[in-house]
Amino acid sequence: MINDIFNILLPQVGLGIFIILLFILSMLLSPRCYKYARIISAVGISIAITLLSTVQTEPQYFGFRGSIMSDSYTLLFDFIILLCGFFTVLLTKNLVKTIKRNAFTFFALLLSAIMGAINVVSANDFLTLFVSIELLGFSTYFLISVSKGYYSKEAAFKYLITSAVSSGFFLFGVSYLYGITGSINFSQIYEYITDNETSLVYSVSAIMIVLGLASKLAVFPFANWIIDVYKGCETSILAFLSTIPKLAMFGIICRLMVFPLGNSFELTFVIAVLCLITAFWANTYAIRENNVKVIFACSASANASYALMTASLVSVYNLSTVIFYLLCYVIMNLGVFAFLNMFGEEKPFDVSNFSGIFHRNHGLTAAYALSVLSLAGIPVMSGFIAKIYLFTAISSSGFVFVPFLLGLLLLMVMALFYYLKVILPLFENYDKNNETVKIKANFSQQFVLYLTTGLTLFIGICPEFLIELCRFIAYNI
Repeated sequence: MINDIFNILLPQVGLGIFIILLFILSMLLSPRCYKYARIISAVGISIAITLLSTVQTEPQYFGFRGSIMSDSYTLLFDFIILLCGFFTVLLTKNLVKTIKRNAFTFFALLLSAIMGAINVVSANDFLTLFVSIELLGFSTYFLISVSKGYYSKEAAFKYLITSAVSSGFFLFGVSYLYGITGSINFSQIYEYITDNETSLVYSVSAIMIVLGLASKLAVFPFANWIIDVYKGCETSILAFLSTIPKLAMFGIICRLMVFPLGNSFELTFVIAVLCLITAFWANTYAIRENNVKVIFACSASANASYALMTASLVSVYNLSTVIFYLLCYVIMNLGVFAFLNMFGEEKPFDVSNFSGIFHRNHGLTAAYALSVLSLAGIPVMSGFIAKIYLFTAISSSGFVFVPFLLGLLLLMVMALFYYLKVILPLFENYDKNNETVKIKANFSQQFVLYLTTGLTLFIGICPEFLIELCRFIAYNI
């Protein structure tokens, strides 16, 4: 057990120590010390990132009787999850000022969610996976409800109900898969399905498992929750919600589709159809919306459906495409929510309230606009490269999926309308006497916004290194 801890679990152990420390300090320290909670959390995540260098990846390492594993694939996802967690901590400065006495508990829950996300990607059996998902889920419920007011509590409750239903789908599928194969270990299930013919029950169980996991991605039929949750959630929590749970779910879904669930064509077809429905719903809903948070909620759902459809068409090339798309997406999203975090929570996030902001905040608004344009897939941005890569992967998967590709192309063109609806008001004329168009941004917010925008531009201009890295990771899964 000691060898397993040192070879695979040191980052989680590091996070666990800081979680316990934060809970202890929440009971011992005065509420006036709330500012230290953010610093301690940032240090804890930084140490966890450093401890990733101790994780054994070559060859694949299986620990605790095969219940968890590590390789270059899990290492990449762990690093990106921890990095997104670090950026989220940087964006919580204004939130910490409002919650004060609860700051230590808040950050303990945030680190717990990050640890849960890491364990989701590293899981190698369904028991470990379920426990990790619940750790991520329960922490997320409280993070969503941290803001004062009715809407954040409503958002947390709806997220809780949706997660409970999706867990039922997941466990239903796992129970049938266990009945077929006699195991909950991914490696053993994969060995069984390669040696035996699959049945309709196997396909049904695979579909239920993936649907249960895809609920966190807001894919139909579990898509409606994202509207209310994004509307009622504080912007720094949205930076977390739109990146870390999605990375964790995609990390494990891709692994499941390659190995234990990879022998079901029915799964591929059902997921492709549901993703197309999700993209249609999200893009049409966003077109008639004026709330910026809701628009980006629909964008998150649509982008998740694009990537999940590609992941369902199982191949090494498609897997590398999904990894590249996810990396580009989380970078763009962090930039968007860093800017919205500067906007504050006092005014409604209506498109009209962003009118004329560019004339008083040139650099910040330009960086935000570039991040949104990248989400829209405008050339010379990383989003454009990611979407081209995505189209190539789907088109090379077979003639039967060409209609799905044409549908996605049409929907992505439709999405340009609501992305422009978010951007164009920024550059309108403004009232010089209106002080609301002046944004007060702290250093952390500016750092996250400018860094992510710079990375978005750099990847769009020079994507070769990241594409090669993603291909290496996909070939070595």
